[in-house]
Amino acid sequence: MEKIKPSAILFDMDGVLVDSLDSWWNALNYSLKHFNHKAISKKEFIEKYWGHDLFYNLNKMKLPEEVGLFCNDVYYKYVDKIRLYPHVKDTLEKLNNYKKSIITNTPKKCTIQILKNFKLEKYFDIVLTSSDVSVAKPDPEIVVKSCKKLNVKPENTVLVGDTDSDIKAGKAAGCKVIGVKIKGDYIINDISELDKILII
Repeated sequence: MEKIKPSAILFDMDGVLVDSLDSWWNALNYSLKHFNHKAISKKEFIEKYWGHDLFYNLNKMKLPEEVGLFCNDVYYKYVDKIRLYPHVKDTLEKLNNYKKSIITNTPKKCTIQILKNFKLEKYFDIVLTSSDVSVAKPDPEIVVKSCKKLNVKPENTVLVGDTDSDIKAGKAAGCKVIGVKIKGDYIINDISELDKILII
């Protein structure tokens, strides 16, 4: 396979750089219980809600916005459940010559906290979250906005994501998409395999 050299690399955060599934599942269930709603199983959370914007999920569950606002406020209690995937820092160091962006459906306050906790901020030129756009992924707005800020064209850019929302957003914007354990233009098991696809 011939390697590629994009103008920039856009990274989803949850499921690509960090494993935050348990933290979000616990925070959401804590919030549901707080407002006297039924908790959801981990299986249901993964199958129906993981990878989508929190407020999109609440709308799907026919629950009020206050549950999401509360969830974002208490999320900090569960950051100890987040794990940095192996080889993330090594891989980001190798990609030092590339322009890089975070594009995540996680709200700004939570995203900054996670990046600071793992000392990842220095690796990215910009960080865009669901707080910075009118519609979260799978809408391509966050991808297009990121490319504009990096001064690159989407068609010359690669998006690395792990959910259907990431794939759809990248494709709609015109990016090449690298799926982490999910079908894209390329598939990898984790980001340490990016050197098989990108010229480093």
